[in-house]
Amino acid sequence: MLQSKQEERGRRFKLALRAGIPILLLFGLLFYRILLSKESTEITLETGLILAASIFVSIYFIYFLLEEDPKETLLDQVTQSFNEQAFIQKYKSSKPSSLALFTIKNLDTINENYGLSRVNTLLYSTVYRLHSYFDENSLDKAFIGRRFGAEFLIAIDAPSTNMKEILKAFVKEYETINGIEVDYGFATVEAGHEDIEKTITLLKDKIAYVTIKNDDDEICMQANIKNAEGLSKLEKNVIEAVEHNNLLLSFRPLLNVKTKQEDMYEISVKLHTKEEGSILPRVYLPIVNRLGLGREYDFSLTKHVIDLLPLVNKNISFTFNLSPFSLRDSKFKEKFFTYLEQSGNDSSRLVIQLYERKTHHNLSGYLATLKHIRAKGIRICIDNFGSSNASMEYMKHFKFDMIQFDRDYVTNLNDKISYAMLESLTRMSKDLNIQTVAKWVDKEDQKQKLISLGIDYLQGFGISKSMTEHELINRNN
Repeated sequence: MLQSKQEERGRRFKLALRAGIPILLLFGLLFYRILLSKESTEITLETGLILAASIFVSIYFIYFLLEEDPKETLLDQVTQSFNEQAFIQKYKSSKPSSLALFTIKNLDTINENYGLSRVNTLLYSTVYRLHSYFDENSLDKAFIGRRFGAEFLIAIDAPSTNMKEILKAFVKEYETINGIEVDYGFATVEAGHEDIEKTITLLKDKIAYVTIKNDDDEICMQANIKNAEGLSKLEKNVIEAVEHNNLLLSFRPLLNVKTKQEDMYEISVKLHTKEEGSILPRVYLPIVNRLGLGREYDFSLTKHVIDLLPLVNKNISFTFNLSPFSLRDSKFKEKFFTYLEQSGNDSSRLVIQLYERKTHHNLSGYLATLKHIRAKGIRICIDNFGSSNASMEYMKHFKFDMIQFDRDYVTNLNDKISYAMLESLTRMSKDLNIQTVAKWVDKEDQKQKLISLGIDYLQGFGISKSMTEHELINRNN
């Protein structure tokens, strides 16, 4: 049991005892007067009711004090660790040797993609695993307090070097908790100041929000959990649409420059609801992610696409976007691969688009996941290539099948710098045997310039308009 919970139980017991003793004494006097006194009379219905009521009031009052007292508590309600005020009081009284500031660095991202319930469970599990880790290292008196969001204070009666080594080992072992990949940060300091606020300030100054790049780097990052106060009408409609797989797919043809055939289609999705009608991704995706429905939504989409493959010509491929969080989720991948294998379809006809603004913190682990997906025959494409450092960083370490250039390169072809950059990126892709896609091609002069650059696929209103699922099947059956 966490030390915070033990102390909270002890505090409540003492409080109940202090309040209950006078009541018990009063009840004892009443009991003596009615039953044991020489002057007592026979017990009547009235005296029986008085005794029963006294017993009930005494027990109820003591139980209430043990279980309630919400205004004064030592515990953080989410993690069951000390709250910040209680931690500071214990820190001042126990005077530990070292202090650490520990954080889940990517909590904001987790919160946006897994929902509040799973975030709270993650925080709770992290605290218990930390506490167990200190127990295993014979530091059973370590105590943990939550400041806010994903920041935790940890105090132990041992040198800060011991604390640092334990936290390093913890970070390595628990890269994933409850199926969620976690990016940690921490810093330690000798607790040589009576003023804990000053100690925390020194700790924050020491780490100075440095990004973790290896095991020796340390970080402190503040993160706030967004509170979800009930569900709106729109949110309920989105949940119902995801649960019933009410996806409206449209298909944007991609022209193969070499064959002059439209043999690939990029899929865009809307949600169909009874009350709201069709909802665009920019509206429903934040809701889906915040409510933790991202994996369910992505599986509905992949299942729908796989079911489409037998209905169109075998030379037709589909490219669509999946969340990196789904791709890194073991349960999602298992369902995806199982359904694909059972369908008997050619997996190379599926092209998964990736788009991340930031390089994943566990790059080697993520790239291993992508290799596993690619080993199944599924092609991998980077979307909006060139818009962030992440895409270039991935290219250094992974053999992608296709890249889709960022819109700005196509719309700014007349700009010499943009043209030169696109020419360089296209040449690099050819050298690496990676197919290239240019989207948002609306004009004939754009089309001719992109063809002269050697782009493999073109997509846009200047190529062909998007079509419905029914039109797609009629055209390519």
